[in-house]
Amino acid sequence: MSLDFSGLIREDDLVVCGQATAEPVTLTEALVGQAAHLPPFRMMVGPIFSETFSGSCAPNVSFQSYGVIGHVRRLARVGRLDVIPSNYSAFCADVASRRHRADVVLVQLAEASDGRLSASLSNDYVIDAARGARLVIAEINPGAPFTFGAEWPDDLPIHMRVAARRPPVELASPPLDDISRRIAAHAASLISDGSTLQFGVGRIPDAILPSLSHLRNLGIHSGLINDAVVDLIERGAVTNAEKGIDAGITVTNQVIGTQRLYRFVHENKAVVVRPASYTHAQGVLARIKRLVAINSALQVGLDGSVNSETLNGVAIGAIGGQLDFVRGANASEGGRAIIALPATASDGSSRLVAHVETVTTPRADVDAIVTEWGIAELRGCGLAERARRLIAIAAPEHRDVLSAQLRGNPA
Repeated sequence: MSLDFSGLIREDDLVVCGQATAEPVTLTEALVGQAAHLPPFRMMVGPIFSETFSGSCAPNVSFQSYGVIGHVRRLARVGRLDVIPSNYSAFCADVASRRHRADVVLVQLAEASDGRLSASLSNDYVIDAARGARLVIAEINPGAPFTFGAEWPDDLPIHMRVAARRPPVELASPPLDDISRRIAAHAASLISDGSTLQFGVGRIPDAILPSLSHLRNLGIHSGLINDAVVDLIERGAVTNAEKGIDAGITVTNQVIGTQRLYRFVHENKAVVVRPASYTHAQGVLARIKRLVAINSALQVGLDGSVNSETLNGVAIGAIGGQLDFVRGANASEGGRAIIALPATASDGSSRLVAHVETVTTPRADVDAIVTEWGIAELRGCGLAERARRLIAIAAPEHRDVLSAQLRGNPA
């Protein structure tokens, strides 16, 4: 039987649950199913890759998140999501400082044979949220890998435990298309032996990583790892030998993939799941040698400004860790900050535009922009040269219009 939340949820409670593949689905499904019979409450969610919130949710539940990733878009589309515009590192710090104070925390944990517990697939903000919560409910999932770095603190009480009724959420790599492969080929040319990689979730990072298997002594220090990392390690491309810190260790904040990845990280001391206060910290990132940050965007302006958050005034993306890692890569010795995106949107419009509607990464922080049409190296360039280089990697059918817009709107 599922947990009965009546009497556990109070009016205006803030309920924080694990995000992405760390979502405690047994608990979240039960809560959503009972929501209509509970007092009005708020839920703080991150990326959602399950179907938990796919249907209609009781109107007495309001949702908030630091971005719109995965199935969270369904909540945003119907006006049920309040977006907190915050860098991921700052959002996690705000939870730790109790600016966002949780009342109830729902978490998925893995249990080792000796009884030790681990937050398993994500070491995000949930542990810090639990420190100030009235009620912490843990879903113990035998299918969740025990990961090092994400051990549940001995001094942090768990008030209730339930057994998971299904394996952890999985997220398989999306199928690759020709445009993604072309983007990957250009981006890969900027990455050399001994680089340390950071990357996000999505088709473009999944295309870039397999194209790096010929390199040697790569490292991983990222907000997430996926199945492609297993391939790179098994092929000998990733050794973590030249990072400058954490020698021999793959460092991540989240584990997002399939059972293959989960089996690989289970009790694997060569993979450490660290909190955002480490994975996204500028002081840490600056110490890494040749850190290459690979991120995507919705739009890039002709001045180099990057928009990864909104289109037509609607939130469909997130700040996430993009600016954290762009600035970290810029501070890293030999580092590169790559923003990779298709030149054309699904409706045929150009994703390189005269002006972006929301600035996620300021033009002063931008290094290289990559589309299927090439690379625009922007670091150190003036505005006129930036525009020229960006127009050159726009889709050919949009270049004349962009040039005309530039002449009509001088910098």
